[in-house]
Amino acid sequence: MMSYEERRVSAAKPHSINLDERKNLSINGVERVDSFDEHEIIMLTSGGNLIIRGDELHMGRLDLAAGEATVTGVVSELCYEEVANSRSLWARLFH
Repeated sequence: MMSYEERRVSAAKPHSINLDERKNLSINGVERVDSFDEHEIIMLTSGGNLIIRGDELHMGRLDLAAGEATVTGVVSELCYEEVANSRSLWARLFH
């Protein structure tokens, strides 16, 4: 029997990014968008938390069922933050 974490990892969508001319960004593996404005977009992907910074950023297509998103604007930075381990303290201590 697979644990919850094993099922979650195996169900993760492949993650990829395609940036064209720093103006058109296509992202696969999007799980949710936490926040967005003209200067910063924060989203959870199957590759970790992704922070997109720039100017005049706009969310184009967003299809969470397919795990796809597009962003237009001037992209100046793409930054990943690792997703915090969701296991309890006791599970991490005694594993």
